Amino acid sequence: MADGTLDIVGEAADLRQARLASANADAFLIAPAADREIEPLVEPLTTREIEVLELLAEGLSNKGIARRLGISDQTVKFHVSSVTGKLGAHSRTAAVRLAVRRGLITL
Repeated sequence: MADGTLDIVGEAADLRQARLASANADAFLIAPAADREIEPLVEPLTTREIEVLELLAEGLSNKGIARRLGISDQTVKFHVSSVTGKLGAHSRTAAVRLAVRRGLITL
Protein backbone atom coordinates (compact mmCIF):
# COMPACT_ATOMS: atom_id res chain seq x y z
CA MET A 1 0.00 0.00 0.00
CA ALA A 2 1.08 3.59 -0.53
CA ASP A 3 1.04 4.38 3.19
CA GLY A 4 3.58 1.65 4.01
CA THR A 5 1.19 -0.85 5.57
CA LEU A 6 0.97 -4.46 4.50
CA ASP A 7 -2.17 -6.16 3.33
CA ILE A 8 -2.58 -9.87 3.96
CA VAL A 9 -4.03 -11.20 0.73
CA GLY A 10 -4.35 -14.86 1.66
CA GLU A 11 -2.58 -17.93 2.89
CA ALA A 12 -0.97 -20.80 1.03
CA ALA A 13 0.85 -23.94 2.09
CA ASP A 14 3.84 -23.24 -0.14
CA LEU A 15 5.19 -20.85 -2.76
CA ARG A 16 3.75 -22.86 -5.66
CA GLN A 17 0.24 -22.62 -4.26
CA ALA A 18 0.69 -18.91 -3.51
CA ARG A 19 1.67 -18.23 -7.10
CA LEU A 20 -1.25 -20.29 -8.41
CA ALA A 21 -3.64 -18.16 -6.34
CA SER A 22 -2.69 -15.18 -8.57
CA ALA A 23 -2.83 -12.82 -5.62
CA ASN A 24 -1.97 -9.20 -6.39
CA ALA A 25 1.06 -9.09 -4.11
CA ASP A 26 4.55 -7.67 -4.22
CA ALA A 27 6.01 -10.55 -2.23
CA PHE A 28 5.14 -13.82 -0.56
CA LEU A 29 6.27 -14.83 2.91
CA ILE A 30 6.28 -18.57 3.41
CA ALA A 31 6.63 -19.81 6.98
CA PRO A 32 8.46 -23.08 7.62
CA ALA A 33 6.28 -26.14 7.88
CA ALA A 34 5.27 -26.84 11.47
CA ASP A 35 6.51 -30.41 11.22
CA ARG A 36 9.99 -29.32 10.11
CA GLU A 37 12.23 -28.19 12.93
CA ILE A 38 14.89 -25.59 12.37
CA GLU A 39 18.18 -26.45 14.01
CA PRO A 40 19.48 -23.81 16.40
CA LEU A 41 22.46 -21.77 15.28
CA VAL A 42 25.81 -23.04 16.48
CA GLU A 43 26.74 -19.46 17.29
CA PRO A 44 23.96 -16.89 17.81
CA LEU A 45 23.97 -13.58 16.00
CA THR A 46 25.13 -10.53 17.93
CA THR A 47 22.93 -7.48 18.35
CA ARG A 48 25.02 -5.61 15.76
CA GLU A 49 24.78 -8.52 13.29
CA ILE A 50 20.99 -8.44 13.60
CA GLU A 51 21.02 -4.68 12.99
CA VAL A 52 23.10 -5.24 9.85
CA LEU A 53 20.77 -8.06 8.77
CA GLU A 54 17.70 -5.84 9.17
CA LEU A 55 19.32 -3.19 6.97
CA LEU A 56 20.27 -5.86 4.43
CA ALA A 57 16.59 -6.79 4.34
CA GLU A 58 15.81 -3.16 3.48
CA GLY A 59 18.11 -3.52 0.46
CA LEU A 60 20.86 -1.19 1.64
CA SER A 61 24.39 -1.51 0.27
CA ASN A 62 27.37 -1.92 2.57
CA LYS A 63 28.03 1.81 2.28
CA GLY A 64 24.39 2.60 3.07
CA ILE A 65 24.47 0.33 6.12
CA ALA A 66 27.75 1.91 7.23
CA ARG A 67 26.27 5.42 7.01
CA ARG A 68 23.12 4.37 8.87
CA LEU A 69 25.07 2.69 11.70
CA GLY A 70 27.99 5.13 11.82
CA ILE A 71 30.60 2.45 11.13
CA SER A 72 33.03 1.80 8.26
CA ASP A 73 31.98 -0.17 5.22
CA GLN A 74 34.85 -2.59 5.99
CA THR A 75 33.19 -3.29 9.35
CA VAL A 76 29.87 -3.85 7.58
CA LYS A 77 31.60 -6.26 5.19
CA PHE A 78 32.95 -8.15 8.20
CA HIS A 79 29.47 -8.33 9.79
CA VAL A 80 27.83 -9.47 6.53
CA SER A 81 30.44 -12.21 6.19
CA SER A 82 29.86 -13.29 9.78
CA VAL A 83 26.07 -13.31 9.36
CA THR A 84 26.15 -15.35 6.16
CA GLY A 85 28.57 -17.81 7.75
CA LYS A 86 26.51 -18.27 10.91
CA LEU A 87 23.31 -18.75 8.91
CA GLY A 88 24.95 -21.01 6.33
CA ALA A 89 23.88 -18.66 3.54
CA HIS A 90 25.61 -18.32 0.18
CA SER A 91 24.46 -14.73 -0.43
CA ARG A 92 23.01 -11.64 1.22
CA THR A 93 19.56 -12.51 -0.11
CA ALA A 94 19.80 -16.06 1.21
CA ALA A 95 20.86 -14.70 4.61
CA VAL A 96 17.76 -12.50 4.78
CA ARG A 97 15.51 -15.38 3.69
CA LEU A 98 16.99 -17.74 6.29
CA ALA A 99 16.78 -15.09 9.01
CA VAL A 100 13.07 -14.55 8.29
CA ARG A 101 12.43 -18.30 8.43
CA ARG A 102 14.21 -18.47 11.78
CA GLY A 103 12.25 -15.53 13.14
CA LEU A 104 15.38 -13.44 13.63
CA ILE A 105 13.97 -10.54 11.61
CA THR A 106 10.63 -9.59 10.13
CA LEU A 107 9.86 -7.93 6.82
